[in-house]
Amino acid sequence: MNIRKSYKITFGLLSAMLLYTNNVTAQNGINSPYSRYGFGIQSDRSTSFNKSMSGVAQGYRDGQIINAQNPASYSAVDSMTALFDFGLTLQNGNYKMGKLQKNARNSSIDYAALHFRAAKNVGVAFGILPYTNIGYSFTTTQENITGNENNVTTSYTFTGDGGLHQVFLGTGWRPIKQLSFGFNASYLYGEYTHTMTNSFSDASFSSLIRGYNANISTYMLDFGLQYIQPLSAKDKITLGFTYGLGHDVDNTAKRYTETFNNTTSSIEAISGDTLRNAFQLPHSYTVGVVFNHGDKWSVGADFQLEKWSKCRLPYQNDQSDEYTSKTGSFNDKMRVAVGGSYSPVGSSLAAVHSGAKLFKRSTYKFGAYYSRLYANPSPNSNLNSKPTEYGLSAGITMPIHNDNLWNRSPKIHIGVQWAHTDIPYMSNNSNQPTKQTLKENYLRLNIGLTVSDRWFYKWKVK
Repeated sequence: MNIRKSYKITFGLLSAMLLYTNNVTAQNGINSPYSRYGFGIQSDRSTSFNKSMSGVAQGYRDGQIINAQNPASYSAVDSMTALFDFGLTLQNGNYKMGKLQKNARNSSIDYAALHFRAAKNVGVAFGILPYTNIGYSFTTTQENITGNENNVTTSYTFTGDGGLHQVFLGTGWRPIKQLSFGFNASYLYGEYTHTMTNSFSDASFSSLIRGYNANISTYMLDFGLQYIQPLSAKDKITLGFTYGLGHDVDNTAKRYTETFNNTTSSIEAISGDTLRNAFQLPHSYTVGVVFNHGDKWSVGADFQLEKWSKCRLPYQNDQSDEYTSKTGSFNDKMRVAVGGSYSPVGSSLAAVHSGAKLFKRSTYKFGAYYSRLYANPSPNSNLNSKPTEYGLSAGITMPIHNDNLWNRSPKIHIGVQWAHTDIPYMSNNSNQPTKQTLKENYLRLNIGLTVSDRWFYKWKVK
C-alpha cells in the first residue's frame, strides 16, 4: 500500500465520521412512554467492542479498541495505529400494560469515534456518543364526561421527542508500566419537547394543550484510572475506576399552556412558566475488574452508581399543578454487569493473518446486567418497587482478512441484546388510583466496524 492510498483511506474515514456525527443528532432509537421522565432513557454509551459484553469496560485496555468509558485505556494504543469506530443499532420493542400491547421498530446510528497516539505512552480519542433518547406517542380515551348528557368523550394525547448527545475529547497517559490515568472532556447538548393535548369529541369544547421543552448545553468531565497486576507470564488482572463530575446545568426549562378553540381554530389563552438553572448532572462512580488469560479469553465485571437522587430536575405535580425544579424526585441509578470474550487462536496480528478458519480467528462475546433506573414515574406515591431493567447479550467480532493490508485487518462486530424493563407507577385516575406496570422487552441487533490505519510511519527509500 502506498502513502497516497493510505491518506485516501484516512481522509475517507474522517469524512464518514463527520457525516455520521451529523446524522447521529437526527436519530431517535426509542419509542417508549418511559422516556417522558427526566432526560429520557439513558444509553449505555458502549462502543462496538463491548456492546456484546453488556457494557463491561472499566478494566479493558487494548491497543486495538476504543474504550470511551474509561479514558485511562487510551494510553494502550499502538505507536503508529489510528482507530476509527462506527456503530448502528436495529431494535424491535414490545410494550405491554395490562391488556394493551404495542410493537415498534427503530434504528439509529449510535456513535462514531477516532483514537490515535499523540506521544509516547499518551493516547487521544474523540467522538460522539448518545446520552439519552426520548421518543413516544400514545393516546388514552375516557368516555361519558361527568355532568354531560351528549356522551362526549375526552382523549389525552402524549407525544415526546429529543435526547442528549455527548461529543468527547479525551486523553490517557501511562506514567509507569502498570498504571494509567485519563480524562474525557465532553460537550453535552440536545433538546426535548413533551406535549399533552386534551381534546373532545364535541368541537364546541375547547382543547387544552400543555407543553414542556428545554435546550441543554453544558460540559461533562470524567476521570479514569487503570492498574494492571500481572499474575503470571500469560495471566493478569486489570482494575479500573471512573469518576464523573456532577454539577449545575445553567439552562432553563419551560412550560406553556394553551386553550384552543376548535370552532374558530384560534388560541383563546396562553400562559407559561420558566425555571432557571433547572437541571443538575449527577456525580457518578464506576469500578470494574477484568481477568485476562493471554489474548485468548477474558472475563470482567463493572458496578456503576449515579447519584440522581441529589440532582435538581424539573418536576410537574399533577395534583397541585405546580411546576418546579427540585431534588428527591429521582432514584440513584445502580448497574451491575458481567461479561467476557473468547478467541480460539487469540487476537494477535499473527493469529488474525494465520491460516486458521474464520470461526477460529473470530472473538466470541457474552454478557449480562441488572440495573435500577433513575427516572421515577410516581415519586409522590407509596410504591416500594423502583423501575428496573435486566438483559443478556452475545456477539462475535470477525476480522476482515486482506493480504494487501500491511496494517491490522478491519473488524466487524455483530451482537444481539435482549433487555426487559419493569416500570411501576400509579395511574392518573384521581377517583381510584391503581398501581400499574409497564413492561418493555427489547431485541437489538448491534453492528459495528473498527478500522485501523497507519499514521506517523517513517518510510525509507533505498
